[in-house]
Amino acid sequence: MKIETIAAEEGETQVDMPAPYNTQSLTPGFARNGLDNMDMFHEEMLDLREALLDIESFGGPEAKKKAQKLIGSLDEFEPSITMIGQIKSGKTSLVNAMAGRPELLPADVNPWTSVVTSLHLNTPVEDKGTVASFQFFDQSEWDHLVENGGRIGELASRAGASDEYEKVREQIAEMREKTKARLGRKFELMLGQTHNYRHLDEELMQRYVCMGDDFGDPALLDEQGQFADITKSADLYLDAPSLPIPLCIRDTPGVNDTFMMREQITINALRGSRICVVVLSASQALSSMDMGLIRLISNVKAREVVIFVNRIDELANPKDEIPEIEASILQTLADNHGPSDIEIIFGSAYWANMALQEKVEDIVPDSAAALKNYADEGDDALSNEQTWDLSGLPDLYDAIAKRIAGGEGTEMMNAIRKRATNHLHGLKASSSIVSLRLGDQQLKMIEPEVLAKRLDGIEDRYHNMLNDQINKLVEGYSRRIEQSHKRFLDRALESLLTHLETKGDSELWQYSPDGLRILLRSGYQSMRKSVAAACEAVFDAAAKELTHTYHNVLSAEVDGFTITPPSVPEFPPPVTLGQTIALDLQTSWWDGWWKRRKGYRAYADSFYELIEAETSPIVNDLKDGQVEDIRRMALEELEEFISEQAGILTDISNKSQISFNELKDLFGITKQEERDSLFEILFEEFAVEEPAETAEPEEPSDAPVRPERPTSIIRAVNEGDAA
Repeated sequence: MKIETIAAEEGETQVDMPAPYNTQSLTPGFARNGLDNMDMFHEEMLDLREALLDIESFGGPEAKKKAQKLIGSLDEFEPSITMIGQIKSGKTSLVNAMAGRPELLPADVNPWTSVVTSLHLNTPVEDKGTVASFQFFDQSEWDHLVENGGRIGELASRAGASDEYEKVREQIAEMREKTKARLGRKFELMLGQTHNYRHLDEELMQRYVCMGDDFGDPALLDEQGQFADITKSADLYLDAPSLPIPLCIRDTPGVNDTFMMREQITINALRGSRICVVVLSASQALSSMDMGLIRLISNVKAREVVIFVNRIDELANPKDEIPEIEASILQTLADNHGPSDIEIIFGSAYWANMALQEKVEDIVPDSAAALKNYADEGDDALSNEQTWDLSGLPDLYDAIAKRIAGGEGTEMMNAIRKRATNHLHGLKASSSIVSLRLGDQQLKMIEPEVLAKRLDGIEDRYHNMLNDQINKLVEGYSRRIEQSHKRFLDRALESLLTHLETKGDSELWQYSPDGLRILLRSGYQSMRKSVAAACEAVFDAAAKELTHTYHNVLSAEVDGFTITPPSVPEFPPPVTLGQTIALDLQTSWWDGWWKRRKGYRAYADSFYELIEAETSPIVNDLKDGQVEDIRRMALEELEEFISEQAGILTDISNKSQISFNELKDLFGITKQEERDSLFEILFEEFAVEEPAETAEPEEPSDAPVRPERPTSIIRAVNEGDAA
């Protein structure tokens, strides 16, 4: 197949491909089962959008510009769900079913060549021609893999696991040679690039995310896995007619990835998502290989995690075995300091995909028997809809919808409501200015130059105030986690010496790093809470000073006028704490480490250096990377808030100077009484109800009902005036 390159600049290549043949979304009516709560949330978004359109219609050019910006924020809302789990748990098949495309992503891939694939469902994109985008590893990431064996090579080297290290080196050498043979001299030039495609088909996915065993002639372009071992991530933009809102579903590699090269990518995906779905296989739910999963989800809010136990179709007697598996999962989580009260859903991606294709009658015999057992329907044949419901997909989507509505979705809409309320207060102030001038009253306003200087002073003062407070909190936080790190190393060293004194060096010694993770997590959460409190105080103080500035600018009282401070951002969880370190590895990995040392002091010194080297990157990320993310988010929220208010104040100042004739129809409604009553309606529309911070998502009612919003309140009045 010939690939036509139509654009290439700054590392991006746009190519055209034949039309897809198997990627259409399957949307039978029953595919909407479980979406009632998501529909309700979508209706709330539509109501908010209508209210914003009322502001756009009500307030003139400047209000229209601000309303459009808020509408853009609402339309661009894309909740992200990160799927994590062990390899072969069926994550990819589950993602395919969630997207309504049973054969979209290749499910049977070599685990060390799988990529992080993000499905953007119903997501608006600037370049509407782009359907698929593939990002390659850059040079430094590739060098880290081939020179050090990746993360697994580093661990093996430090722990003295020479056999494991050599195996990794051999695999990498083989992969490197095959890659160079396939890509030739272009290989190094491709690192760090992005390939964008206008179409999507199975062959394209196979080339970027699935690795074959034998590549044959490297000169051919259409081979399976041509770019798979250098592909870092894939972004696909697809329609999902059954879903009422945009969603991003991220399919990540298993945490027991051979090279652990993508463990950090999975951690970054968790940082960027508020909802995490842990996919387990029913036949080996939370086995010893899944301790990495427990470490990861222990650092995410429990109410934002869902466990989906997949492949119940492989159980002989799911009806009786599921309660036992659930009890085992909960016990394993408790025994390993994992989160409690996590929602657990059982299901089968295989059943879901067969139902979507309306091929329930073709389910393999053993799985069909398990389905009958789980349904407890006797010998009656099950419909596609019944199979879909038993697959667990409706329950999973319902759990996701409740977490969106009870978490980031409500936070997003409340943030927009607060900003809209502030715009309304500005409009009301402008309206008062207009009325006073139309009433031939003289107004004494602050000169625009003086106002601009005062606003600059407010921005600088509160920016410095918040930054200084964050610096003080971070200084104490850094000392705390450094002390926790030092105490952990000292205690571990003391434990090692005690072991050597009592049992000698003939018996291997292990020491759990869980204590360190708990101490670091506690310190981080305390700092995050303190920074949030500081943000709240500074935001509130800035809002009060801006309110005072409004009154000074207006030289006239506006009833009920106040500025609402913005919401504190939701700071990222410390998921780096879930990273695997040498102490997490199996005992056999330490044989070489023990054999290479003579004398207790040599053991002690080497151990201290090993664990310090392993844990320092985690500590440094918590001190630097995470802190800078928090600082950036806090300051950006403050700066955007003050900038918006400065724009409104400047607009008011400008209205005090425009000509008399331009004032008459400025708001579309000329009667002050009508304006005031409509302001009150809109203020009620944008009333904020903060979500309960600690409450779990509530169960949905049998028949969700919500009151209808009167359509286009302000626009209807305006149209009446125009008539």
